[in-house]
Amino acid sequence: MNSGELLERSLTYALGSVVGVEAASPGRGTPCAEWDLGELLGHLDDSLDALYEGLTGGRIGLFPRADRACGFRTRACAVLGAWAAGPPESALVGERSLDVRVMAALGAVEIAVHGWDVAQACGRPWPLPDVLAAELLPVARCVVAEADRGVRFGAPVAVPVGAGPGARLLGFLGRRDSLPG
Repeated sequence: MNSGELLERSLTYALGSVVGVEAASPGRGTPCAEWDLGELLGHLDDSLDALYEGLTGGRIGLFPRADRACGFRTRACAVLGAWAAGPPESALVGERSLDVRVMAALGAVEIAVHGWDVAQACGRPWPLPDVLAAELLPVARCVVAEADRGVRFGAPVAVPVGAGPGARLLGFLGRRDSLPG
């Protein structure tokens, strides 16, 4: 798996999911029960900031920056540019070193799944591409521990045998709206 390519495809998907978000109310509910649309977009900004910090400076701050002047699209393009420019081999998260390829793969899961959340919140279904979801699922399974359930992720949602990779990924991450109506 090429982490940079995975990150690029996740960002491209998420950019498509935020089309029309300006027309939606920031207080609108999302599949992330604890966050409204405005909070979810803020979380996405924080995630992009962390990725950008890791790709350009090799160090990710433990606390998000308060600066929200740049829009999601600008941040996404900055992250892609930082990857294309050749990131360092690793980034510090606090005092721990993280391989930048692992950081990119984790970021790809975060960005794509929350991109899906944003599209759902805006009433605009935007399915995760099967190939992308199939590559993100093993990453998610590797990093989401039982201790994360109820804190950072909901309980897994059962999906029917034969469900596509998008439904399996979203169900694994606790998205109740992961199956078509």
